[in-house]
Amino acid sequence: MGKSIEILGLGAGDLEQLPFGVYKKLTKANHVYLRTKEHPVVMELEKEKFQYSSFDLVYEKHDQFEEVYQEIVQTLLEKAKTEQVVYAVPGHPLVAERTVQLLLENGPKEGVEILIGGGQSFVDALFQSLKIDPVDGFQLLDGTSLHSSQLQIDQHMFISQVYDQFVASTIKLTLMERLPDEYEVVIVTAAGSSNERIERVPLYELDRKVTVNNLTSVYVPPVKDELLMLKNFSKLREIIATLRGPNGCPWDKEQTHESLKKYLIEETFEVIEAIDSGDIDHLVEELGDVLLQVLLHAQIGEDEGYFAIEDVIEVLSAKMIRRHPHVFGDKQAVDSKEVLRNWQEIKRQEKGETEGSLLDGISKSMPNLIRAYDIQKKAAKVGFDWQEITPALEKVKEELDEFEREIKEQSLVNAKKEFGDILFAFVNVARFLEIHPEEALFETNEKFIRRFQFIEAKVKKSNKPIEAYTLEELDQFWDEAKANGL
Repeated sequence: MGKSIEILGLGAGDLEQLPFGVYKKLTKANHVYLRTKEHPVVMELEKEKFQYSSFDLVYEKHDQFEEVYQEIVQTLLEKAKTEQVVYAVPGHPLVAERTVQLLLENGPKEGVEILIGGGQSFVDALFQSLKIDPVDGFQLLDGTSLHSSQLQIDQHMFISQVYDQFVASTIKLTLMERLPDEYEVVIVTAAGSSNERIERVPLYELDRKVTVNNLTSVYVPPVKDELLMLKNFSKLREIIATLRGPNGCPWDKEQTHESLKKYLIEETFEVIEAIDSGDIDHLVEELGDVLLQVLLHAQIGEDEGYFAIEDVIEVLSAKMIRRHPHVFGDKQAVDSKEVLRNWQEIKRQEKGETEGSLLDGISKSMPNLIRAYDIQKKAAKVGFDWQEITPALEKVKEELDEFEREIKEQSLVNAKKEFGDILFAFVNVARFLEIHPEEALFETNEKFIRRFQFIEAKVKKSNKPIEAYTLEELDQFWDEAKANGL
């Protein structure tokens, strides 16, 4: 007989629940390796001269569960070289057993056959103890590697591997990212056995109530409160679909990709305004408005049968992986400049671009102040740029002189061209100083608004219309606003 490891499940509860075939194999084996001896079945088998050794001490050697599992697997594979190994785990071998998955992965590489025996899953016992029908939808999650992104709060959630209070605390904090502190959860210990214990507690008390037990799971009932569901992306998508549905909003139903263009531009600039203001709550709201635009476009695509939000997410995810080979691949990038160079090269290869203009790809839909900045940046990359700021400043003066000459000659067509040249030259100066022209102009606009509103407030107190003031008088108010730091 070749090298093998037979894995048996100890079931979810008492010896009475253990399948007879598994019982016979356990009692007839010369020696059984246990992931843990902390199980009701083991205590009862000990009365029948059950020969075993457990890996409980391995848990004390490592800080990470993955390290524990790796050592157990390596030990079993080594033992299999000289003996027919019988390995027993709680529950069913194929349910929430990381060591079993590692054995199935690594056994064949070592020439060891992995055999799976029976055993009652603790999930069956949980359904029975809590009187839950799995057809409603459920999740089985590992408490030792739980992430908020995994949580489907509208389904039954079972969190296993709640070995101790540290794991319970991590679970609590993760659940609190999506659920209120007072949300009721259920601690289930030794489900289906004579020692079964079920305790309902508010979420914030979870880690205070859990005792160290290998058979403890946490059950999180599905969320029924519509307000709690508002954090779910699926709920937002449902809302947008309803708005464009047969009984939805007339305005939303009328929108097209073309009609929504202006709103996307407006919302994007409002995000920038929120960033500049430093108001986090405002930023959250404005980012939501941008997300709304994305979802409206995706819903229109779905309504027309061309694409859905999953297609948008798939394309974006694939692009992020492709264009970050220094993160998801084996390419190196020492700094952000190299990252950008790699990004542009990968982008060029993806689009199958041949040698064309360096300025191809700069969108005409961008605000022209930003577009001028990007045009100059690209040209500068190949050396078409002054090496210092002095010639750039001289260019501004030159363009200003030409602009004044055209005004004196009353050539408005040429004056318009020269005015554009002045702006372009000033953008070049800003780029040398690492000042983004759009941000600088935004700050100036905001400053003008603050000072002008100060003038309006002063005028209002006088009970005279603003038109009654001379420019010199209004300038005095302006200087006052300036002196006040506005």
